[in-house]
Amino acid sequence: MELLYADAITHLLSHVGADALDGLSRALTQAGHAMGSGFDVQVQPPAPRSAPTMPVERELLPGAAATPSHGLGSGASGASGSGLTSGATAPGTGAAPASAPPAHHLSVVGLFMQADLIVKTVMMALMGASVWCWTIIIEKSIRIRDLNRKAERFEEKFWSGSSLEDLFDRIGQRPRDPMSAVFVAAMREWRLAAQRRGGPAGPRPLLAQRIERVMGITMSRELDVVSSRLGFLASTGSVAPFVGLFGTVWGIMNSFSAIGQSQDTSLATVAPGIAEALFATALGLVAAIPAVIAYNKLSSDIDRYAGRLEAFSGEFGAILGRQLDDRE
Repeated sequence: MELLYADAITHLLSHVGADALDGLSRALTQAGHAMGSGFDVQVQPPAPRSAPTMPVERELLPGAAATPSHGLGSGASGASGSGLTSGATAPGTGAAPASAPPAHHLSVVGLFMQADLIVKTVMMALMGASVWCWTIIIEKSIRIRDLNRKAERFEEKFWSGSSLEDLFDRIGQRPRDPMSAVFVAAMREWRLAAQRRGGPAGPRPLLAQRIERVMGITMSRELDVVSSRLGFLASTGSVAPFVGLFGTVWGIMNSFSAIGQSQDTSLATVAPGIAEALFATALGLVAAIPAVIAYNKLSSDIDRYAGRLEAFSGEFGAILGRQLDDRE
């Protein structure tokens, strides 16, 4: 009986700390002497060992077969092995889909590559129009700035007090800007009239009208060259938004068609198609806004330059009229 008590106490105290074991051993020894039994219980602290493996009650998944347990060791190993090798998914996760839908990249290149053929055509047309608009903008800005500088240099020579005949001889063969071309055209008509009759003969108003008409024609021709291709900017500014809107409408139609076929209205399904469609409108605005701004700016600069040419034409016509009066 004493051995049975000792084994039970030893098994119980195996779960208690070393400090508690010493105190409990002394208490049991004193209690044994007091009862007159005479036995002395010496409880030695057990050797350190790992915590015992207790059987774990696993909550079975719906439809999962129960695994029989054979003792503590077999139950623990069965539980751990089932968790590692059975491949059962956690509750709520579900099985992985057989084929995942293609990933949609919402970058600029990704939106273009995933778009429909017609939407791609619209995007490429708008990008090409935008590049061509910027080419025109840069070329015209440089051209107008250069024309203003050349006009300033020519006016300095014209108003320097030198002879008009000498100035015509220097630049008559190669006029490099519209103002020089207007001057050369007027002087050429003046010389032709003088050579035909040995001097500026004939009615003075007719010669003045011819010179004025020649300067007007030359100025109009030169301004047409300067303002060429500005119409493309105007057309792009007015048409590009509608072209982009067409691409957007077409893309949204395709998106709704895909939604109807897949019967999935989640945001992950709807968003990529709508993003591709709206990208066409964004490209239309990117092409149209700079084109409209540049068209207004360049048109204003060309109008100012045309006014400068008209002022020079009027002043030069007045000078030639005074010379006609002096020769009569």
